[in-house]
Amino acid sequence: MRNDETDRAIIAALRADARLSVTDLALRVGVSRTTARTRLEALVASGRIRRFTIETDTDAEGQVRAITMVELQGKMSRAVIRSLHRIAEVATVYATNGNWDLVAEIRAESLADFDRALRQIREIPGVLNSESCLLLAPVAG
Repeated sequence: MRNDETDRAIIAALRADARLSVTDLALRVGVSRTTARTRLEALVASGRIRRFTIETDTDAEGQVRAITMVELQGKMSRAVIRSLHRIAEVATVYATNGNWDLVAEIRAESLADFDRALRQIREIPGVLNSESCLLLAPVAG
């Protein structure tokens, strides 16, 4: 079974909203409706997607999560933000103040996927620097 960028984008889109219609999924991922349906069916048939569910305040066990701070070059923020949203593992992008221009929440299935996402972020034109912090166990006060 392939696990290419389209498959990862479908999984990321469904992770964000498991109730997406096939039409909305295709629009979000940037593929045709037929491609989205075929890929989705293959992901389900292979067991890569096991069920469609809701997300609660308890994170998926084993998932790699991180916060990545990004420094931008000049007025490149809109282009960089668009590029960040095209990376399947980027769950959310935040504007911020201080030393960093943007903060991206990364959710990956493995350290290899996380490493690939970081490499993609660093290769975006307009990204000068980045720093990532892996999120470990939640702590209670």
